[in-house]
Amino acid sequence: MSTPLLAVDGLRKNFGDLRALDDVSLHIPPGGSLGIVGESGSGKTTLARLLLGLDQPDAGTITFDGAPRTRVHRPRKAVRLERARQIQMVFQDPYLSLDPRITVHATLAEVLRLHRTSGAEAARRISSLLDLVGLGTRESAALPRELSGGQRQRVAIARALAARPQLLILDEAVAALDVSVQAQILNLLADIREATRIGYLFISHDLAVVAHITDTVAVMRHGSIVETGPTRQILRTPAHPYTRLLRASVPRPGWDLHDIAAARAALDTPAPPVPSTRRPLTKGPTT
Repeated sequence: MSTPLLAVDGLRKNFGDLRALDDVSLHIPPGGSLGIVGESGSGKTTLARLLLGLDQPDAGTITFDGAPRTRVHRPRKAVRLERARQIQMVFQDPYLSLDPRITVHATLAEVLRLHRTSGAEAARRISSLLDLVGLGTRESAALPRELSGGQRQRVAIARALAARPQLLILDEAVAALDVSVQAQILNLLADIREATRIGYLFISHDLAVVAHITDTVAVMRHGSIVETGPTRQILRTPAHPYTRLLRASVPRPGWDLHDIAAARAALDTPAPPVPSTRRPLTKGPTT
């Protein structure tokens, strides 16, 4: 069996009295695509921050390509660049994650400069990246505000790919786009994965999006993974009540909000205590 590209084992993270992650374990093979599904507050983004090194776990391990991905106090620039070549992230809102003052070309050139690529080689790489994400010369010379939402997200993907990462974390990367543009970006991501064999960790609350882009899926609730397995199997025949609730919550003909609310209330109601089978103690005679 090949070494996983990413291995997370027993990850825990607390913020004060709040347990954000509770014993989370997952694996992504080289070139694999894993979806993380759950509602707001389930721990998805906290997990992404730990993988990127923006926060540190209270317990558990993160291993990347067989080596521990541990925090280094005041890491040297070479260490930071090496980490960037391992994992990059694409955020939900590209308008906020792109520098509004510089062009698309300058955005990509800055990443390449940091990774010691310049001159003619950088020009060839920028052209290749733009072609990979379906952008041309006009978009290359544009500022972010001059582009559509879908075009900006393509720029964000190109910028992430400029570092040549092995894994791309996509945190609700199509949630801010309309349905037709979502489909274009998802097809683009599928094509990029086929061309580069990059791995994906796709975070979303949208089951249809996850079904389109991932091989396996992990369902998170209250900081824990409640169900994991092949995406098609989990979404077609979910075993956990919470996964069934997420699936039933997708609007469709015959969909009833009251049924969903009742199912959620039943899921959130603590199970009654199991009656004791021990015989009660009886008092003996007093003297």
